[in-house]
Formats: sequence, C-alpha cells, structure tokens
Amino acid sequence: MREAQRLPSRPGFGRRGRAKPGTRGGGQFFRIEVAPARRFVAFRYHDVGKKGGVERIAGQRQDGTWETAGWLISKTMAHVERGRLVPDTAAARKVLAAIGAVPRHHAGDRFVANNRVRPRTKITAQHRTTYAAPGIGGYQ
Repeated sequence: MREAQRLPSRPGFGRRGRAKPGTRGGGQFFRIEVAPARRFVAFRYHDVGKKGGVERIAGQRQDGTWETAGWLISKTMAHVERGRLVPDTAAARKVLAAIGAVPRHHAGDRFVANNRVRPRTKITAQHRTTYAAPGIGGYQ
C-alpha cells in the first residue's frame, strides 16, 4: 500500500471536502436569507401556493416562537441579472415585494436581503456623545 493511501485525510492536503448546500448553484431553488441562521435553533419549510414554486423557511427561536428565516423561490419563477434576483412570475414578485428590498447575490444559489433588522447594541453612558444638562437628573 502506498503512503498516500494510509494517511488520513487532513483539511488543506489534497481534498477540498464537501461543498456546503447552495454554494455551487446546482439546486432547483434560489434561497433568500431574511434573518441570520444564528438566531434559530430549528428550521422548517413549507409550500406557499402551488407545490414547487415558493416555499417559506421558518426558524424557531430559543424561546419557542417562530419567525420567517428566509424564502425559497423556484428557478423557473426567477432569474439572476447583474447580481440581483429578478422575478418572472406574479408569485415571485409578491414574495420579493413583501421582503421589501432587492436581494443581493451571496454565493451560488444564495441571496441576502439587505433590509435585515440587526440587533440594537446597548450604548453605555460613557459612550454617549450627548451629556445631561446641569441641574437635570440630580446633577448640580
């Protein structure tokens, strides 16, 4: 047996490994990410309208509530033009209008909506740019 056959596979040595889903562009759907996956502990998807057209990806939060994590739009219902997803049918137009922003191409079949709500960071008193006026709030 040759030495190369006996060595275990190591990252960065010969093999590239498995590609993540949606990064190669060979699927039947375009995926639009509306909320980052790190917010959720579980995912489900279900058809909206006809089978195989538009599907909603629901994500379950840590507290058990559900939120729309993203959308799957069939490649027969939309196409990519200059890095943007362009709808071809009324159902796809309706979903993209509900998202509120033109999804930008990320990788493969994946798109990201730019209007995602980012969590608000807590600003401490020492980092504020405005200060309390003298005589207000117990300061004299």
